[in-house]
Amino acid sequence: MKLGMIGLGRMGAGMTERLRQAGHEVQTYDPNVESTASSLAELAAQLEPPRHAWTMVPAGEITESTFQELLGILEAGDAIVDGGNSNFHDSKRRAAEAKEQELFFVDAGVSGGIWGLREGFALMVGGEAEPVGRLRPIFEALAPAGGYGHVGPSGAGHFVKMVHNGVEYGLMQAYAEGFDLMQASEYDLDLAAVAELWRHGSVVRSWLLDLLARALEENPGLEHIRAYVEDSGEGRWTVEQAIDTAVPLHVITAALYARFASRAEESFAAKVNAALREQFGGHAVRRD
Repeated sequence: MKLGMIGLGRMGAGMTERLRQAGHEVQTYDPNVESTASSLAELAAQLEPPRHAWTMVPAGEITESTFQELLGILEAGDAIVDGGNSNFHDSKRRAAEAKEQELFFVDAGVSGGIWGLREGFALMVGGEAEPVGRLRPIFEALAPAGGYGHVGPSGAGHFVKMVHNGVEYGLMQAYAEGFDLMQASEYDLDLAAVAELWRHGSVVRSWLLDLLARALEENPGLEHIRAYVEDSGEGRWTVEQAIDTAVPLHVITAALYARFASRAEESFAAKVNAALREQFGGHAVRRD
């Protein structure tokens, strides 16, 4: 099958290579890569109807501008696939805009990171049955066995991926806190050895634990890694959706706030707490 891949970053490049290894013909466009088409119009010209253009670009303005440009280039029956981490509300709107021009829009939540080329990419797909059916050979080539699902109509793919990333926040924070506690204990624990031990037969074993064991083996004290944790935005959207639907997400919300806290060089809230303890209890405070 022939596909146009837009964006050759860490994910897009790995997906392109995996598809080519599976025998698919992939034309590419990335303004930062010389060996690709010179424009989206040239990329579209390299495909035959019905065309399938897959975008793997950052969510937000770049995704929107790419989508709008494709609307003006592609023809009736063609399909646009957004494989980035877009907000599911935007995906529902884009599907409606595409339909007005007799185009299809498919939102594909993609998980797999830099390991996807070797291990496969988990795909959570939303959209109409016709374009999803046409793209099934692409989805099956990208995913490992059992790692692809058509989860619902337009927006559902990115909604499920949003929740997936929220769950990921919680899992990562649980490991982080547990290993923090062991690091601070009275015992001189080999944390790399503990992580490796837990990987075998333990009820907390997981791929994230595999990666943690690898990180600790390579760098036991995690030296030269700043305690600064970014968030992609999907954790925030998950919490916002929980507020909108009155669904309590205690762990995911706490994990998101922990990431915010990691970025504070010095917390003003901690200063307030120290000042209050001094005021009501005469407790000593540390001063500059």
